[in-house]
Amino acid sequence: MNFETLLYQQDGFIGTLTINRPQALNALNKQVLAELKSFAMQARQTKDLRVLIITGAGDKAFVAGADIKSMQGMSPSEAQAFSLMAQDTFNAIEALPFAVIAAVNGFALGGGCELALSCDVIFASEKAKFGLPEVTLGLLPSFGGTQRLPRAIGLYKAREIVFSGDFYTAAACKELGFVNHVVAHEELLNEVEKLACTIASRSPVAIGRAKQSLNAGFEIHIDEGFKQEAALFGELFNTEDHKEGIAAFIEKRKATFAGK
Repeated sequence: MNFETLLYQQDGFIGTLTINRPQALNALNKQVLAELKSFAMQARQTKDLRVLIITGAGDKAFVAGADIKSMQGMSPSEAQAFSLMAQDTFNAIEALPFAVIAAVNGFALGGGCELALSCDVIFASEKAKFGLPEVTLGLLPSFGGTQRLPRAIGLYKAREIVFSGDFYTAAACKELGFVNHVVAHEELLNEVEKLACTIASRSPVAIGRAKQSLNAGFEIHIDEGFKQEAALFGELFNTEDHKEGIAAFIEKRKATFAGK
């Protein structure tokens, strides 16, 4: 995977994707979004990838938002297309059939906060700052923020964050409920990798189905969610991972999952 604005490395079943525009605080322009979408499409076909970590280059920013300079002079139709492009990209990341962990090492503002919200788990450095400051530019969050944030923390808290445009500490966001863990800045990736290793040791087939059920449950009536949950549960009984997991439990040994 060769990109101009992204760096990717993989160690065993765990991949780390770094948004690499530190001179622009890793801001999102059309090229970054296009490369993120391309990466997501390729990653879906990578059979030995079980956990993806997303972070930003440098110590200042995860992603400081959309590239404001690139937005200047856009027509309404161009702006709408830019929004839809970003939404499509983040939807592709959210839909990846394995766990995606955001390692937020600095500013996660605007599109950066929205990117983190499209991940499954958010770890944040104690130095990280989150916010959706679009209203300070006469805009609104348009990369999925007005939809994902209220689903994560509730409508009333989301309104305050969006309407104020203020920045929030990682600790405050953990209290709000959308940051899972806040850790020392220098220990961020080490702590993320601990959870990544745990997840990578579990059945990738089961995690993929569990993620599918969890994500869909927010979009459908609970009764339909129950039906889908049961159907996915049933599907897993036809997998080698399930047979291995049950055999390992009965034989009192650690399971070794092949992802089949």
